[in-house]
Parts: sequence; structure tokens; C-alpha cells
Amino acid sequence: MYRVLLVEDDARLAELVTEYLSGYEFAVELVTRGDEAVARFQSCAPDIVVLDLMLPGLDGMVVCRQIRELSEVPILILTAREDSYDEVSGLEQGADDFVNKPVQPRVLLARLRALLRRTQPKAAPDSGELVFGALRIVGADRTVYWRDELCVLSNTEYKLLLVLAEAAGRVLSRDELLKKMRGIEFDGLDRSIDNSISKLRRKFDDAKSEKIKTVWGEGYLFSPSAWG
Repeated sequence: MYRVLLVEDDARLAELVTEYLSGYEFAVELVTRGDEAVARFQSCAPDIVVLDLMLPGLDGMVVCRQIRELSEVPILILTAREDSYDEVSGLEQGADDFVNKPVQPRVLLARLRALLRRTQPKAAPDSGELVFGALRIVGADRTVYWRDELCVLSNTEYKLLLVLAEAAGRVLSRDELLKKMRGIEFDGLDRSIDNSISKLRRKFDDAKSEKIKTVWGEGYLFSPSAWG
């Protein structure tokens, strides 16, 4: 099941979309106010966001920008305008696609599936591989290739890279990373994650922290589109 965060204050439309998508491979989390959207996004960690623009509390464009600052998760905007203004503005704020109102559920479903196909990591059949641009992680023999060359990683570096890649587009806190890697909680003093992140950045030419982003006060984010 894919998790969808639906940010929509129109009760009838929200009910229509929720009921339709729930009949397929989607679980829908509904937020009706713009000023509550980012907090809900962080708590439910959706796979995709469907965002209306005219929202109480906070404008949808602002919500779009704030979510994009946190994550590479796909964002689909619902717009009632027939001209290109919302689309241009939305793209500038980080949106990935648009559906015009009145919403046709079948069209929305098709757009969501298409976005997820483009943004999910590509796994080679039966090989346990994750591929992001020039990065290839082969789970079968725990090897990593960068720009078609074998990249030598320590056991810790490999585990960290794999955990980040499997959660591509989501912010992972130090606590989450330590639990997934070692089964222990972050005590506020352990700098091993930060040190390993620095080593990975050096090995993957990430001096500007674009491939593995630091989200201040939150954690780290593996950017799936930055490995070109």
C-alpha cells in the first residue's frame, strides 16, 4: 500500500478522492488545513502528496515549498485555474504534476501511479538492486557501483547508504538511522552517523550535500534525483 497525504478542505471532494483511492493500492491520510499539513506530513511519512492550493490557515503554494524543503516526495497539485499560472508557480515551488478541477478520479489515479513509477527506486528483476542514476546498490553481494566503477565501502557505510536509499525522499532522524542499523537509540552524543555521512559524501563527490542532504533539526535525506 502507498500512503497518500491528501491536503484538501472541500469535504465532498476529499470524500470522493479518499473513497476512490482506497479501493486501489492507496491508504489516504486527510488534512483539511494548510497550517497543519507539514506537521502531518512529518508524522505520517507519505509516499506522495495531493495538495489543494486554496486552503484555510496557509496557502497551498507555501505548503508545497515547505514540504519540498523537507523531502523529495512527489507532490501533485489540484488546481481550479484553466490558465498556466498555478502550474508555473507550483513548479517553481517544487510540485511534480497537476490535475485540474473538477477532479476525475480515474485521471488522478493514473497520474499518481505515473509519478510513483518515476520516483520510486528502480529494482532490477530478482537481483535485489537499487538504482538511482549513476548509483547502483547490489544487495545480493553487498556491492556498490558509482559511475560504473566499484565503490569500496566499510560495513557501516554500506548499511547506512542502504538504509538511506531504501527511504529515498524521506527525512530520517539520527535515532531512526541508529535503530535501523544497530537497534539502539540515539543518546544525543553519538556522532558515528554524522561521521559516516561525511565519509559517504566524500566517496560520492557530494561536497555540496546535494545527494545526501542535511535537514537541520530533523536528520538526513537521500535525494533520489541527485545521482545523475
